[in-house]
Amino acid sequence: MYNRVLLKLSGEALKGANAYGIDPKTVNEIAKEITEIKDLGVEIAIVVGAGNLWRGKTGEELGMDRAQADYMGMLGTIMNALALQDALEAAGTATRVMTALPIAAVAEPYIRRRALRHLSKGRVIILAGGTGSPYFSTDTAAALRGAELDVNAILMAKNGVEGVYDKDPRKFSDALLLERLSHTRILEERLEVMDSTAASLCRENNIDILVFNMNKPGNMKKAVLKEKIGTVVTTEV
Repeated sequence: MYNRVLLKLSGEALKGANAYGIDPKTVNEIAKEITEIKDLGVEIAIVVGAGNLWRGKTGEELGMDRAQADYMGMLGTIMNALALQDALEAAGTATRVMTALPIAAVAEPYIRRRALRHLSKGRVIILAGGTGSPYFSTDTAAALRGAELDVNAILMAKNGVEGVYDKDPRKFSDALLLERLSHTRILEERLEVMDSTAASLCRENNIDILVFNMNKPGNMKKAVLKEKIGTVVTTEV
């Protein structure tokens, strides 16, 4: 079993069947699964995206400055983090939201030593605001925080996707699920797991990535227990 993990949640995972926004029922279900693995004694950090509230592509279509659009995305991750915190605490799990952008009225600033202290106290920490800088994705934020907090693995919880395929399964019926591959292959073949900056960080810091479908109940627990599920990305194959 992994002892300390970083769970990367896409913003789309929080919208449920809706076109956008936050679906309370979906968030509550996610919170229950996180609480279940927390009760196993696993230390959990979470990085959440904002694709359900704001996408950089929308900013591009509006002709916005890239940095401005990215800052809006960071604010979206904070909204998602607060919603997830509320659901987790309703489920009985002590939680702290920590942000890369200072927003003292609703969350703590991200300080590495304080984050480690929260984990040692058995609290789930939700790391919002990305890296705090534009031009970096929440995937990169997850890889960076994973390295800083010395996690055993990054759990990439995908919305309806079983793992990593050799080609797009939505376009090719003969696409094969890859059970195990290296960070280097992700970079060389540009497989859609995470962006190249994030993949490079994971390779340099020897952090395993487990990509799995979070829409199936119990998959999060299986991932933590290292059961055969999804795709494992590792330095050694």
